[in-house]
Amino acid sequence: MAGHLLKNCAAVIVDEGNGPTVRRNVDLLTDGPAIRAIGENLSAAPLPAGTTVQDADGWFVYPGLVNTHHHFFQCFVRNRADLDWTKLSVIEWLDRIYPIFSQLTEDCFYHSSVTAMAELIKHGCTTAFDHQYNFPRHAGKRLVDRQFEAADLLGMRFHAGRGGNTLPKSEGSTIPDAMLETTDEFIADCARLIDAYHDAGPFSMRQVVVAPCQPVNCYRETFVESVALARDRGVFLHTHVGEGESPVIAARHGKRTVDYLEELGFAGPDAFYAHCWELTHDELRTMAASGTGVSHCPEPVYLVGAEVTDIPAMAAFGLRVGIGCDGAASNDNSNLMHCLHSAYMLQCLVASTRKHPVPAPADFLGYGTTGGASLLGRADIGRLAPGMAADLFAIDTRRTDYVGTRHDPLSLLPRVGIGMATDMTMINGRIVWQDGAFPGLDEAKLAADAEAALATVQF
Repeated sequence: MAGHLLKNCAAVIVDEGNGPTVRRNVDLLTDGPAIRAIGENLSAAPLPAGTTVQDADGWFVYPGLVNTHHHFFQCFVRNRADLDWTKLSVIEWLDRIYPIFSQLTEDCFYHSSVTAMAELIKHGCTTAFDHQYNFPRHAGKRLVDRQFEAADLLGMRFHAGRGGNTLPKSEGSTIPDAMLETTDEFIADCARLIDAYHDAGPFSMRQVVVAPCQPVNCYRETFVESVALARDRGVFLHTHVGEGESPVIAARHGKRTVDYLEELGFAGPDAFYAHCWELTHDELRTMAASGTGVSHCPEPVYLVGAEVTDIPAMAAFGLRVGIGCDGAASNDNSNLMHCLHSAYMLQCLVASTRKHPVPAPADFLGYGTTGGASLLGRADIGRLAPGMAADLFAIDTRRTDYVGTRHDPLSLLPRVGIGMATDMTMINGRIVWQDGAFPGLDEAKLAADAEAALATVQF
């Protein structure tokens, strides 16, 4: 793979392991999948053979964003008035949405993954974790395989969360029988995917996470066996926690969700939970002590109407925090860059009600980059520095949108917000989006194929 020289970047967010700094008027050189150098006038020295030189005047160059929670398949239920959270109770919404989910075909899962990943890439995301917990019996077991196929098509660095649900609705879950699996089925397919796809090496483009959907929709044994498999194979663990289910878990098991999962061993530096908005400060301290991380999904707060997650307390207690889009059932877009802005602004909205101060805007950029990399156990992504993966995106700031903002690139995304696609996104040293196009791909055909798959679903 040849390299790229981005010449005379207006600003590059550099982090050599001691926190981000802004370097002005420098070049950035990639070589294969990695960053080779960041500095002034790099073109004066001989460049590696095949290096493409690109004028980056006016560009702010950022580390690629890391999405730590999503449900790609839900892209097929966006912008639907009949599924409006504001007009339905949660139970009514679940009863209406899950029968739709259970109709999806294997092709639906592939095309929804292409749709979500394409939008993520357009807005600076270079690594995506997806929590794929929907396995309708008629659709078969190769749904995550098709997601890896979609990631290969677009050049996305992909961490697949193999989810599943095992508890029947008759025993207290919200899952229709058509979407249920046994624990043995779930664990066997997790093991198959790990064997087929998981790559723990440097610059890995494919990893697998064992991710039972949520404690309220699974048997205890499902979580016990998940821990055993993940620890045996050296992969990470993920689930939903703190979405209002803690009283239910307490009624079933005698303790709230965080303590329940701690008891099962589903916690630690190799585990991260999505949401966590209902957790007490004591529970957050428990998670911090075990090293368990949090994927904060800010935009569902708008639709679901839940309380704003206490990110200031998490920061004060030393929790590892990343940012996630969440699925289109509770966030109708796959724009992680916009989520950084939402995350910061929501904290400002409730600042007067919180014990701890709102973290600085630049910290929210960190949650979307180094924070996400930490949740996924990656030391090779999330920062721009020599030797790190060449995952980055560029914004040409020579537009009226950025007048008055260019003095502080670190705060630009969280505080001001970016309403347009990037000018360029690079993953693993390959340009996957530039000048409004996916190189080598016909976006109109991708969209038409996805719409055709969507048309097979009966709402």
